[in-house]
Amino acid sequence: MLQKTLKRLSRKNRVRAKISGTTARPRLSVFRSNAYISVQLIDDTAWKTLAASSDLKIKKEGTKTEMAKKVWLEMAKKVLDLNISDVVFDRGWFAYHGRVKALAEALREGGLKF
Repeated sequence: MLQKTLKRLSRKNRVRAKISGTTARPRLSVFRSNAYISVQLIDDTAWKTLAASSDLKIKKEGTKTEMAKKVWLEMAKKVLDLNISDVVFDRGWFAYHGRVKALAEALREGGLKF
């Protein structure tokens, strides 16, 4: 169990060492649990969360992958209100497939560039 945790932290640190969010280009951080997915838009220079969205508040309909796409619809409204089009995608320790990939593709279709 300890080895698994250390490997996760190693992957997370490797990803985060290469990226950082600024005011002009904030970091879009994804967290995925077994049941839910959440997204935060973070400005690392000011240490502020600009916007956040999760499927905890959305009515559960469809698969988890479809719910990840619905999270983007909610997040899109918040991001467009902030006039942000460029972000840095932070997948954390999660692999880029499944729900994380579906969310990223929905973000690109919604007009965000990363």
